Amino acid sequence: MKNLVNVSHWLAYGYLIYAFGYASLFKVFQKQSMMENMSNFGFGKIWTLFIGYGELLGVIGLVVGFWMHQVKNLSTLWLLPFAIGALITHFAHNDYEYFYTALYCCVAGMVLLVTDKNFKVIL
Repeated sequence: MKNLVNVSHWLAYGYLIYAFGYASLFKVFQKQSMMENMSNFGFGKIWTLFIGYGELLGVIGLVVGFWMHQVKNLSTLWLLPFAIGALITHFAHNDYEYFYTALYCCVAGMVLLVTDKNFKVIL
């Protein structure tokens, strides 16, 4: 069981770095297809860059999180609203074909926090 938790943790961690890594860089470097897709969702160039830099900040935090657990957890919490926002945006525009990355990022963020032995929520 412990091995399954560790594998789930590291798969979620890797997926978040991968998914947000390429998405943020596509926005920051203004890849044509990303800019068109964001425009179709109603985001102009400024908002797309703002979102891209925010995601990139979270990815940098995840990479730094290899050595500092607090930064990893903070970065995961930072990226969750971006993932939720992306999922809601896809659904709001009736895009039921390309929403999977956003959905998987939402799930991966939750899995990463739940399986982290250095993170707990106290209510």
